[in-house]
Amino acid sequence: MVYVVGFLEGAGAHGYFLAQGGLDAYSYAPMPVQLVFHALLLIDPLVALLIIRARPGAPLLGAVVMLADLVGNWRVAWNAVMTDPTAFLRPVGLLPITLFGIFVLITALPLRRALTPGRHLNAYVPSPPKAG
Repeated sequence: MVYVVGFLEGAGAHGYFLAQGGLDAYSYAPMPVQLVFHALLLIDPLVALLIIRARPGAPLLGAVVMLADLVGNWRVAWNAVMTDPTAFLRPVGLLPITLFGIFVLITALPLRRALTPGRHLNAYVPSPPKAG
């Protein structure tokens, strides 16, 4: 559920920025970062949908998406954070993106294993003892 809410919130934020600033919404960022941020408008809800549908590849896709999002956001904000590190501590912007990104990166593999068919946590069945 955390994945779904986080990725839908991300899609909403990118949609808001696009509605406010149009295609130039991220003009302050380098072109590759702008492209990533615009792509997240479509990719974030896709990850949420795949998580809802319990697709095993969804957590790994989510991890790749969050890694790209984190790199882009930190690339853009690095100088501001170095100038005023307390700016990072605000409850909006870089801090929640970073915390959610770390959460996704840490939980992606365990969640993928949990979503893989035939891989249940209690599926271990010991071998019967050898006769004799």
